[in-house]
Amino acid sequence: MERRRVGRSGLRVSCLGLGTMTWGRDTDEVDAGEQLRDFLDAGGTFIDTAAAYGAGEAERVIGALLEGKVARDDVVLCTKGGGRGDASRGSLLADLDASLARLGTDHVDLFVAAAPDPGTPLEETVSALRHAVASGRARYVGLSNHPGWATARAASLLEPDGVGLTAVEVEYSLLQRGIEREVVPAAEALGVGVLAWSPLGRGVLTGKYRRSVPADSRAASPHLAGFVEPYLDAPSSAVVAAVATAAEGLGRTPTEVALAWLLAQGVVASAIVGARTPRQLATSLAAADLELPAEVHAALDDVSAVDAGYPERW
Repeated sequence: MERRRVGRSGLRVSCLGLGTMTWGRDTDEVDAGEQLRDFLDAGGTFIDTAAAYGAGEAERVIGALLEGKVARDDVVLCTKGGGRGDASRGSLLADLDASLARLGTDHVDLFVAAAPDPGTPLEETVSALRHAVASGRARYVGLSNHPGWATARAASLLEPDGVGLTAVEVEYSLLQRGIEREVVPAAEALGVGVLAWSPLGRGVLTGKYRRSVPADSRAASPHLAGFVEPYLDAPSSAVVAAVATAAEGLGRTPTEVALAWLLAQGVVASAIVGARTPRQLATSLAAADLELPAEVHAALDDVSAVDAGYPERW
């Protein structure tokens, strides 16, 4: 599997990342272990988690699976703090310390502030990220789900110390291209890498919802139905149909086509796939070697194009 630099930093990650949001809740330790083995066997290195995933249970599962079985240098661990909407210095550093204990390591490769916190000045959030690097608990730092202006401001605050803002972890797929308005231009100008979460449009781009809602799907889950529902609309259906048509013509799956489109975006360092089962992960891993024909890529660009107005388009 291809390894990519995250922005202009020295951090390198596999082009597909292993998401763990469901681990310890919808995905038990046995299936998680099989996913991890398959991912590493395919050349994957980048494992993404968060203190908030399963109230810490996902990190505990990762720690147990890695302990004594996988060399620490063979994986790139990313975790996120502040997922409860509190990005204060105390909350972020407390989350990081708890994450390290559950993961069974003295450092993560990337520590990310999970979400904007209107109650905390960005300067304070950035000071926690700076301290995470200075104290050796994190090698690199980033932001998740922040707008373009915050990305640029955080990068400017971290630059004088030589810490730098390495990555932004944001939702990006054929069904959600909003970051192309301001976050992507900011990231490209500042040398920040994009880590794309939900690259399959919260599972909708797999095509599983084209005719009905499967009983064992996220859209049928009491705690995840609201997460999927925004993309079960008519505009999304048109994009899903285009992906399915392209997949049929190429002899590949819709999952592979959707991921291949995203991986062709130059700013994307890794697409984080959060599979519930080993079988779902296997379908995603098959996308690593797919390069879409130019005409297919252009057609998908057109059908999913994001609306841009003032001042992005002047």
